[in-house]
Amino acid sequence: MEEKKNDLSSLIGFALIGAILLYMMYQNQPTPDELAVEQQSKQAQIDNQSTEDSALKIQQSPAAILAQEKAKLGEFGYSLDLDSDKDRFTTLENEVLSIKINNKGGMVSEVKLKAFVNHDSVPVFLVKDGNSQFNLNFSTSDNRSFNTTDLYFEPSLSLEENAQVLSMKLKVSERQFLEYKYSLNTDDDYMLGFSIQSQGLSKVFDIRQPAQFEWDLKALRHDQSISFENRYTRLTYEHDGEKINKLSQSGDDDETVEDVSWLSYRQHFFSSILVPEIPIKSTEIRSFDLVEDETIDTLFTKKYSTKFAMSYRDGELQQDLNLYFGPTYSKTLKKYDRNLENSIPFGWGIFGWINKSIFSPLYAWLSSFLSYGIAIIVMTIMVKILLSFVQYKQFLSQAKMKILKPELDALREKYKGNKAKAQRETMALQNKAGASPLSGCLPGILQIPVFYSLFMFFPIAFELRQKPFLWVKDLSSYDTIVDLPFSIPFYGDHISLFPILASIAIFFYMKMTTGQNMAMQPTQEGMPDMAKMMKYMIYFSPLLMLFFFNQYASGLSLYYFVSNLISIGIMLVIKNYIIDEDKVLAKIQVNKAKPKKQNRFQRKMAEIMEQAEKQKAMQERRRK
Repeated sequence: MEEKKNDLSSLIGFALIGAILLYMMYQNQPTPDELAVEQQSKQAQIDNQSTEDSALKIQQSPAAILAQEKAKLGEFGYSLDLDSDKDRFTTLENEVLSIKINNKGGMVSEVKLKAFVNHDSVPVFLVKDGNSQFNLNFSTSDNRSFNTTDLYFEPSLSLEENAQVLSMKLKVSERQFLEYKYSLNTDDDYMLGFSIQSQGLSKVFDIRQPAQFEWDLKALRHDQSISFENRYTRLTYEHDGEKINKLSQSGDDDETVEDVSWLSYRQHFFSSILVPEIPIKSTEIRSFDLVEDETIDTLFTKKYSTKFAMSYRDGELQQDLNLYFGPTYSKTLKKYDRNLENSIPFGWGIFGWINKSIFSPLYAWLSSFLSYGIAIIVMTIMVKILLSFVQYKQFLSQAKMKILKPELDALREKYKGNKAKAQRETMALQNKAGASPLSGCLPGILQIPVFYSLFMFFPIAFELRQKPFLWVKDLSSYDTIVDLPFSIPFYGDHISLFPILASIAIFFYMKMTTGQNMAMQPTQEGMPDMAKMMKYMIYFSPLLMLFFFNQYASGLSLYYFVSNLISIGIMLVIKNYIIDEDKVLAKIQVNKAKPKKQNRFQRKMAEIMEQAEKQKAMQERRRK
């Protein structure tokens, strides 16, 4: 029993001693200031150790440092020297281009277009400050993987047959190397020759794994409105012969494309185009939209990326490419005879054909002897005169329908309980009189290809870029009469005058034409609602134009303003001096007296209506 008491006493004693120790540790724990001092002491020890390591490196001989760097690069450390960590540039230059090639990566590091400036009067650069990168990724037989962007090339510049030729070599030895060769004609040529080839590296490359060529570029902003510029900044390419296709205009997009003849990193009025001598078998292309908020994202519009495999021939690389850096101008692009002008968004189908075949050469001719604003006005007048016969047909149809309105209303009242009968009698009367609502609609439809083509043409017309007219500084961008201290959603932070003038002209034109259309329409069910909707459209359409075109090219707003003014004038002339309603009525009466033979379409419609009427009558009899 005594032993058990001693054991219990010992346990109680140990517990008390432990509690006392814990209390003392709690009371003696370091304060925050003491902890900070201790942390600073530890950091000082680390810094001292780093300094000692740096000093040790400094004490190493240059030869030892070079040996370490060469060991990392293996055979491609042959031409490495002590200055290789410094970027050096070689410049190729002609009358229109200034191109800098960096010895690090052997790639194009700067492209300046000498003849152009951006909206801030700064020279236009397509490549600058690391926005573009070439890279060739390849594997070696000793299981290494290299990116040429990390390696240093040895430059050699020469002049050959009116062209500057720059050889950039990544050497394994004097006779073994990977070479980028650039050539630039000394005249006004925007095409840079570019080839990739290797010599004596068949045993160095791991030919089981194809080399991968990559070209990335972030498109620099050049226009006054980045949102407007971004709308016409797009990756376009030709493949499978002469098929033209594009990546998405907005958002992110990617494709894998076969047999690519060329691909264009279009930046609205300027383009960087890869033009291989032989179509590339398979290419991965990507486009990323970089403008989410135009008040914040003001430097770049889109990011483009291209990647394709390069196969080995007898263990060596050989790829002949070309790079176009220049204006997105049809006249310039056509000189290269590679269909590069098809990268310009003239429009699809018939709209593109009209722009390329008619409006583009017509405007180029007019602007060769007229100011660019006057050339727009003259071309608009020419187009409206050519389409005036269409407007005449529309008004003639409207006049006939207006004259027939009392008779048509009477027919609908007479057969108001039988809609099929009323429609059949209405068609018969219109057929006899030689009047039809379709005859007024069809001429309007014929104008749509012309209007849409011009809508596509003015924003991409390179001739308009930075050309002034009246108060407008640049017909390819918006004009500004007032800068607002705030931004209005969907409108912008400025007020443009030409969209206001165009909206006013559209308002008066619609008020005149809508009133005429409503007057000629026969009264029928639902017409009050239709009239109300048409009344709203008179105000809604000009308002939409005002907001939509405030940041659009002022040349397009000028066209719409002049076009609607001319349309109003033509309408007044036709209405007051050409169409005589008494003569039209007399002609209608003569037509009504003549036996009128129905065409195939009219007979078919009459049969359908008659069949529908019979079915309705049978259904009513069954109900009874």
